[in-house]
Amino acid sequence: MPDPFISVQKLCMEYGDTRVLNSVSFEIPEGEVIGIIGRSGAGKSVLMHLLRGIEDPPTAGSIVYHMAACNRCTFMDVQSRAGGRCPECGGTLDAVEVDLWDEKTDGMKSRVMNRTAIMFQRTFALYGDDRVIENVLHALDDVRYPPELAINRAADLIDQVKLSHRMMHIARDLSGGEKQRVVLARQLAKNPAMLFADEPTGTLDPVTAKLVHGMLIEAARKNRMGMVVTSHFSQTIEDMTDRAILLADGKIQAIGSPKSVIRSFTKDHREMVDADNVELGDKILAARDVTKRYISVDRGMVRAVNTVTFDVAKKEIFGIIGKSGAGKTTLSRIIAGIIEPTSGEMNILIGDDWVDMTKPGVDERGRAKEYIGLLHQEYDLFPHRTVIDNLTDSIGLEFPKELAIRKAVITLKMAGFSQEKARAILNRFPGELSDGERHRVALAQVLIKEPRIVVLDEPTGTMDPITKQDVKSSILHARDEMDETFIVVSHDMDFVSDICDRLALMRGGKIIDIGPAKEILAKITAEDTKEG
Repeated sequence: MPDPFISVQKLCMEYGDTRVLNSVSFEIPEGEVIGIIGRSGAGKSVLMHLLRGIEDPPTAGSIVYHMAACNRCTFMDVQSRAGGRCPECGGTLDAVEVDLWDEKTDGMKSRVMNRTAIMFQRTFALYGDDRVIENVLHALDDVRYPPELAINRAADLIDQVKLSHRMMHIARDLSGGEKQRVVLARQLAKNPAMLFADEPTGTLDPVTAKLVHGMLIEAARKNRMGMVVTSHFSQTIEDMTDRAILLADGKIQAIGSPKSVIRSFTKDHREMVDADNVELGDKILAARDVTKRYISVDRGMVRAVNTVTFDVAKKEIFGIIGKSGAGKTTLSRIIAGIIEPTSGEMNILIGDDWVDMTKPGVDERGRAKEYIGLLHQEYDLFPHRTVIDNLTDSIGLEFPKELAIRKAVITLKMAGFSQEKARAILNRFPGELSDGERHRVALAQVLIKEPRIVVLDEPTGTMDPITKQDVKSSILHARDEMDETFIVVSHDMDFVSDICDRLALMRGGKIIDIGPAKEILAKITAEDTKEG
């Protein structure tokens, strides 16, 4: 058995009257890749942050790092290397125990944190205007890597994450999967003894996610690095980890092999609402030859959307799928009126009038935008406003308190909360919610405006399978009870298979096929799902 690297003892965390972690205890051996799985709100991200040493200290309990500290410089390593020589200054590595949240660590906490790195969900943390190699060079500079060796080291790291063909690209022009791989290269530049990966591939398509998973595993092996991976997705835990922990309501419900823990996690899945046999209405959206071109310094003329034509019916759940960079998100923002296309028409039926979203003005795009809701991947909530204030503020109208509560609870239920949970979170702040809960509040923020068409860009990217079922049910309920129409942009093939009436498959900015969801999914090839 490898030496222990981290020992967690009776860890508790409370926010107000809510206990998020409840007497959590476990050990992580050196070099282990351990997974933490659980529903939204189970406490995964809170545990991750405490292990990393960031944000607020725990209410009770301890996190002890077993390490070897150089007696001459600030370098630290895993404890199994105690007695050896420091690779930076030649000093001696002495065994130490560092209680991470003890105020009397005498600077040891920061030394421990220098040997760890973290990848957050949804937050790419890149210098958007800089090239890929410049982003990695910044990371090497942060750890004082010798400048004369930095270029070669940066190129090696970029090659390790298989992005040498994007080395000179501007970071903001990369696809989501490519950005996450640059983040990984930046974290590996720190040469960490432990990498914390918090939902690192939650918004990526399955094939790209598998690619990033493989790179993380390879990085752990090559760099003799331990890793803690949180995820809602059982496949991620099964693919990546040596051992897994199931968190439920802040407690460890199961710990052991990934397969056994996943069985415990999935046994409570409920049957989802039937999406079949729904009578759709007449057309509500008609896109004709929509094109969006832009100039890229590196790539010249880019046709993000290229002469796209399709229709959507009232009450239809219409999916747009394709690999990263296929043009899905650009098309969704044209539909929502955020991006103006280069040419073509995007006609929306408002009342009895067809309104062209491509034409500016209060009687055209301005009129239609009021009836189109968009929940995009990088959603945001006001951190210093409560949930109910975030919801009612988004409408821009004054509500009597009783009506505001009633409207908020109804809408939160449509977004996947139970009645009890909806009422319980009304006066909480976004920072007191899990990432999955914040995502559902953001969905409610869109639905409370009573739009005729809702565009959902990766709606299930950071949701666990059970919450995903709740969200599916809420979308179907909104469709049935409110005559709502949804356009879903997603990498989640299981979700679109379950919920979408039809799918449009995009490749290279074009729609190459449209039809019933099951038929389109049966035609998907590796070309349509691999990372671009």
